[in-house]
Amino acid sequence: MGRRAFLKTGATAAAGLAAAGLGSSPALAAGGKPEVTGAKLGFIALTDAAPLIVAKELGLFAKYGMPDVVVAKQASWAGTRDNLVLGAAAGGIDGAHILSPMPYLLTLGTIGKATPMSILARLNVNGQGISVEKEYLGARADINSARMKPLIAQRKAAGRKITMAMTFPGGTHDLWIRYWLAAQGINPDVDVELITIPPAQMVANMKANTMEAFCVGEPWNDQLVAQKLGYTAVSTGQLWMNHPEKAFAMRSDWVAAHPNAAIALTAAVIEAQRWCDVPANNAKLAEIVGGRDWLKVPVTDIQDRLLGNFNMGDGRVFKNAPFKMKFWASNASFPYKSHDLWFLTEDQRWGKLPANLNTKAVIAKVNRADIWRKAAALAKVPAAQIPKSDSRGVERFFDGKVFDPANPAAYLASLKIKKV
Repeated sequence: MGRRAFLKTGATAAAGLAAAGLGSSPALAAGGKPEVTGAKLGFIALTDAAPLIVAKELGLFAKYGMPDVVVAKQASWAGTRDNLVLGAAAGGIDGAHILSPMPYLLTLGTIGKATPMSILARLNVNGQGISVEKEYLGARADINSARMKPLIAQRKAAGRKITMAMTFPGGTHDLWIRYWLAAQGINPDVDVELITIPPAQMVANMKANTMEAFCVGEPWNDQLVAQKLGYTAVSTGQLWMNHPEKAFAMRSDWVAAHPNAAIALTAAVIEAQRWCDVPANNAKLAEIVGGRDWLKVPVTDIQDRLLGNFNMGDGRVFKNAPFKMKFWASNASFPYKSHDLWFLTEDQRWGKLPANLNTKAVIAKVNRADIWRKAAALAKVPAAQIPKSDSRGVERFFDGKVFDPANPAAYLASLKIKKV
């Protein structure tokens, strides 16, 4: 970024921070001075990486005493995993914008070398989508995946399953597309072929006819529609309103060695999330995130759906949709332990985690809501905006299923299609 652009962004940011009720540098006495001035964080080219990108671009990491934070693009979630296993000292990264189940899969060693992780914040709710190739526009797939059944059956009879892509096995996009299919009696492990494609490669692979449908975060669903290559069947907030999505997580050994720095990083992310959710900042947010240093996409691919304006590409249009991506509203930032329990339960459902896993113990190890609360205090979040409970309570899904975190076994028992 050139000096003039940097100064312009800084001036706009100052106005935006004021609008969000955010101010000058905090007194760090509450958490103590950060032990280090930097950390290396990874991100994937997705709109929901915005809090890390904004914290860097607007100087918020520096505001909290960490001017040397690096936010580095990762090629795929597998690359994020590998670099977290390495750690920054060995050429990898210390933490990342990450799919919410991945810190657990890393900690448990189910996707590679066991690497204890700590979730410090949730980054957003909503904002993902399931999209279908334009060839299948006639199916009119929407929240009801049963509309795909005739096509799935036709392909199976011809000896080739319909191919659907997600971004990482056991990650959120894998779970959303599985839930969507299974809710209407389609077995994702039997009736379709699920493959893994990095987020930024989804649209190109759809154009190359690699798959017929995919689940990914924005802006790639909107870009597919903009390029007239397909349509969005459903935005994931329609499946589960205000569902948790990405997390901000660090290696646990880094957090243990730098407890004050972990609080400072989280405070910067929280302040960025509050800025991101101020409507007046929307245009600047889309400009920053879409920039060449970050996602490298047209501003319009990001901005419309951030505002809640969804052109699904099949004639359906939603204005100011309640299922739009949120970074701060609806307690989006707080890492509810009940949400982590749902992710673990779903990964058990699909055989990604053992059925006898002590979920309570691993959540107590990975989820650091205590750090979030300290960071929120440092960021001067009003007490009324800090959740008192680590549980959001009973969750309800579009198909009528109910998840009570006090009884995950009952939820699992209610699901017809599963591997347990």
